[in-house]
Formats: sequence, structure tokens, C-alpha cells
Amino acid sequence: MSSNLKILFSLSLIHFTGDFYSAFINPLFPVFVGKLGLTLTQVGIIAGTMRLLAFIIQPTVGYWADRYQSRAFIFIGLALTIVFIPISGIAPNFWLLLLCVALGSAGSAMFHPSVTGMVPLYAGTKASFSMSIFNTGGTLAFGLGPLFITWYVAFFGLTAMPFTMIGGLLVLVFLLTVIPKPQSEGMRRFGFLGTLKESLGSTWKVIALIWLVMFLRAVTGQSFLTFMPVLFVQMGFSVVSAGTIYALFLVSGTLSGLLSGIISDRIGFKPVFLFTFFFMAPALWLLMQLSGNWIYVGAALAGSFVLAPLPLGVTMAQTLAPKGRSMVASLMMGFAYGLGGIVAPLVGKLADAYTIRPVLTAIACIPLLAIPVIALFPKIRSNG
Repeated sequence: MSSNLKILFSLSLIHFTGDFYSAFINPLFPVFVGKLGLTLTQVGIIAGTMRLLAFIIQPTVGYWADRYQSRAFIFIGLALTIVFIPISGIAPNFWLLLLCVALGSAGSAMFHPSVTGMVPLYAGTKASFSMSIFNTGGTLAFGLGPLFITWYVAFFGLTAMPFTMIGGLLVLVFLLTVIPKPQSEGMRRFGFLGTLKESLGSTWKVIALIWLVMFLRAVTGQSFLTFMPVLFVQMGFSVVSAGTIYALFLVSGTLSGLLSGIISDRIGFKPVFLFTFFFMAPALWLLMQLSGNWIYVGAALAGSFVLAPLPLGVTMAQTLAPKGRSMVASLMMGFAYGLGGIVAPLVGKLADAYTIRPVLTAIACIPLLAIPVIALFPKIRSNG
């Protein structure tokens, strides 16, 4: 079966557009800190709320999306993200900033399960590579979004952020003409727990192991993505420079994610997981030791290892549990990513007490905990 490139491109464009706007918040934390006088604990609360609503509730949304096959989950969710994230720029205090971020993040949770579950239907024989392309839409957005918004705010100010929604709304109109209705996975007759059981079947133990590995990756990655911009501004970099470092971290991960998808289609998931997690910890530790322009190089290297496994967790779980594509995708990209991100308030509290650099240096060791778990993975490749 050949892949449907038009639909895959459109699904990837949804992923890109939603994540492009979601990427505005993290690199602007130094600006919000300066404008609203936020503590690092409050930064952690905003980041944790963002992860909670954007990712951790995705399994529930995935369940309802399967029961009620409608494009509404995709387009209402995308519209919430496009509108409310830009409005955060005119928030006058911490609580209204938190509300704008919460609404935009909830919108992100609405569209992710449906579109991720649709990818295998149009992927043909290249499941891992197609998921890597789809994932590239998100990671590229998280790389380009910070570059754009830090430049934009530096020139026009936070209060001009609402105007950025215009481009996203135009893309939304285009997508309405090309995205098909999601297809049911045949779980409508089951309740939530029944859907989960039917989705995972006898593979639940292996999927639980994959989830644990993706959770540990998320704790590490989200901690760095939340507090790196603040750290680098404290070190003397401009907000635009810190946004560039942040973008390099993510764009390099976009490229490594594509490469990991291609390689795993050929040699299987397990060797790629082992390689990336083995080198993830030293790359992050090195980043925390660097200074000056070497930080740009270190960020690109560290990001390539942190983000390379992201599409593999989803594709491996979908390969093991093809009856629950949206559910397992939401578990890997949503629940694991979100639960890993809500430790941000704790990380912020520690950073307030001990400063950011030593806290992130300690967190860099977390990927090593995943290696014994990965050793238990079965040796499989994608269904292609």
C-alpha cells in the first residue's frame, strides 16, 4: 500500500501549526519574568499546567474522539491554540497569563490524538518514517516558533502578540478543505477502561515499559526546555539569543528524529533507543559545562539525542497495539510527555533554592535510568 502524501502533509501541517503557537511560551519566560515579576516556582507552575493540559489529558480526549468521529476535535482544538496563546502577550498578571496558557494548551490536547491516530492509515509501508515526518511537523515548529516569537517580541513587544494569530487562522481555513473525517478504531462500544484494555491487549506490559522510558525522556527534556531560556538570559545572552539556542536544541532533534525513524525501519526500535539514551546524559551534562558560543554547539548536540526517540515510542506502541492507534499515541506523546512536564514546579522550586545550573546538571543523569528498561524491549520493527 502506498502512502497518501497529501493527507500526511496536511496532518503534519496541523501538527506544525498547533505546536508553532504552543512554542511561544517557553522562550518568553524571561520576558514574562521581567514584566510580571514571576518567580521560578511560578514559571514552573505555568510550564506544568501547559504540559498537564496539552498532553496528560490526551488519553481521555483520544477516547472521546473515537466515540464521536468528528473533525470538531481537530479544528476547535487548533483554533483554541491559535487564538489564546497569542493573547497571553497582553495578560496583565500571573493568573490571566496562566488562564491563556491553559486554554491554548487544552486546545492542543484536542487535536493531537485524532491526527496522530490517522497517520498509520495513510503511511503505507513506511510507518516509522511517516511518523517521523509527522513528528517533524511538531519538533520543527517547536524549533522555529521560538526563533520567530523572540524576534517578534524584541521588535514589537509582548502587547503585539495577538496579531500573530492571523497567519494561523488562514492555515486553519485551508486545512478545513483537505482534512478528512477521522476513522473509528472500532472501540465505541467500550467504556474508557474497556477501550484501554482492548487497545493494549496482551502487549500491555511491553507498552508500559515503553511508556516508562518515554516518561523519563520527558522529565529530562521538559526540564531543560522550561529553564534553559531563563538560565541563558541570566548568563548574559539576549532573549533572542536564548531563543536561538532553544531553537537549535529542537531543530537538531527534528533532524535526528527523521534519522531515527529511517534507521528503526531497517534495524528495529531497540538498538536506536539504546544508542540515543546512552549518549543523552553525557550530551546534556556537557551542555551545562559550556560557555560562550560553544553553548550553541552543545544545545544542538544535546537536542539531537533528547528528541531522537520521540517518534519511536509512538510507532513502536502502535506496531504492538494496532487496534488502538489514537489511544497508544496519546499515552506516549500525551500522557508520558505531560506527566514528565508537570514536575516543572518542583524543578522550579529547586532552582529557586539552588539556582538553575546545578539542578539541570543533576537532571541530565535521568536518561541513564532508562537503559535497563530498554534492555527488556522486544526486538521488533514497524509493520512496514
